[in-house]
Amino acid sequence: MSETWIILGASSSMARALGRQLAERGAGLILAGRDTDDLARDAADARVRGAAFAEAMRFDARDGASFEPLLERAAACEGLVSAAIFVGSMPPQTEIDADPALIADVALDNFAGPARFLQQLAPLIEAQGGGTVVGVGSVAGDRGRIGNYVYGAAKAGFATYLSGLRNRLTRAGGHVLTVKPGFTDTAMTWGVEGMFLVASPERVASDILKAVEKKRNVIYTPFFWLGIMAIIRAIPEPIFKKLSI
Repeated sequence: MSETWIILGASSSMARALGRQLAERGAGLILAGRDTDDLARDAADARVRGAAFAEAMRFDARDGASFEPLLERAAACEGLVSAAIFVGSMPPQTEIDADPALIADVALDNFAGPARFLQQLAPLIEAQGGGTVVGVGSVAGDRGRIGNYVYGAAKAGFATYLSGLRNRLTRAGGHVLTVKPGFTDTAMTWGVEGMFLVASPERVASDILKAVEKKRNVIYTPFFWLGIMAIIRAIPEPIFKKLSI
C-alpha cells in the first residue's frame, strides 16, 4: 500500500534527515513549515532520492488557518497517511524570565499548535484503519530544570497528549510514537552551553524509523538517554532543587 508522510516543522535538521530516509524508501512526502521556498528545495531533493511525490506546504503552529489546506491535502492522498511532528521553539529561559509573555508562544509551538493539528488529523487515521503519528518531544519534558523549565513543561504536555492520542488511535489500528531526543545537533541547540553526547540528526531519524517498524510507544534517542533520564528522575526533590543541571 502506498504511504504518505506529512512532516510538520520540516525544515528542522531532524525532520530533513527523516524526510531523506523516507524518500529513499519511496514514500510520498508533504513537507510543511513556514518557509515554503526552502521546503520546495527539499521537496525537489526528495523526488531525486526516490520519493513517490514531494511537495511543500505552509504550516504555522501559531496560525490555525494554515491547518485546513494541509488537512484537505492529506484527505486527498491515496493509501495510508502518517505524520511526523518536529515543530518547536526553545527561547533561552533568561529571555522568558525577562518577558513572561513568551510563554504563550512556547506553548503554542511545542504543544498546543501540534496537538490542535493532530486532533483534526485523528479522524482520518481512524477512518483509514492505520497510519502512524510520530511526535517529537524532548528529554527536557521528563523533569523541570532551572535552565529550560518552560520549554520542558510544554514538551511534557505534548508527551501526555501523545499518550492519550495513542490510547485513542490504537483502537482503530493506528500507531503513535513518542520520541524523546537528547542533545541533537540542530539549529535549536547551536550555542547552548552544557551540551554533551550530542547526536546527529541522521542517527535520530534512523532510530525513529526503526521504532515505527517495531511499533514502539516511546523511545529515547540515542538509547543511552533512557538511563540518563532515569537517574535524573530518581534524584530526590530536596537535592534536585539545589542542582544546576
